[in-house]
Amino acid sequence: MKIRPLRKDLTNYLVKRALLKRFNKQKKLFEKNPFHSSLNTEILEPKHLRIYSFRITRNWRAIFIYRGESEIEIVDINNHYK
Repeated sequence: MKIRPLRKDLTNYLVKRALLKRFNKQKKLFEKNPFHSSLNTEILEPKHLRIYSFRITRNWRAIFIYRGESEIEIVDINNHYK
């Protein structure tokens, strides 16, 4: 599985919150196995929109959509509990 390069605003968001290193670790894990247990990959409600997320940390999630069979695009990063 390949992750498209992050938009500049998302990279800045990660840097500002000191999450870039953790994101890169989780990105590598995702690219090897998108459903690795520590990622907690899940489809979000409503399911018909086909929007997914994976865990960056306990509190932060990357929101993504599929762009073909083997590529995703991260469209947002947010605090899971807000």
